[in-house]
Amino acid sequence: MATTLTDWGLLFQRLAGSLLVLQVHGLPKLLHFQQQLTQIEDPFGLGASLTLWLAIFAEVVCPLLIMLGVFTRLACLPLLFLLLVALLLVHPQWSLAEGQFGWLLLILFGTLLISGPGRLALGQRVAGRFPLLARVS
Repeated sequence: MATTLTDWGLLFQRLAGSLLVLQVHGLPKLLHFQQQLTQIEDPFGLGASLTLWLAIFAEVVCPLLIMLGVFTRLACLPLLFLLLVALLLVHPQWSLAEGQFGWLLLILFGTLLISGPGRLALGQRVAGRFPLLARVS
């Protein structure tokens, strides 16, 4: 099958959204772990350390998978959960304007959850050998 403009658009969406999350949220948490332990909100009472590790998973590991197009739909789920928790539980006082970055990321990764990664994805190449991967990538 030929690559379409839609596939290029999905690649751009995967890369742009994931790089934003990595740069703005994920890498600062990972690189300044001790400092972040004192700042992270813990809305479910899991403890700062576990909450921070879960946030790092959602904001570092998941964007890397999404960029590669591997387990894209599954990788969107922790990010979407994290965004919803941040917008609805941690910062419920934010107006739409104050939370617009989060809402836009929610739309972006929600779209990828629905559409999948497109044909320009590593997961698509591997899926031919492992049919189960085709269902979750």
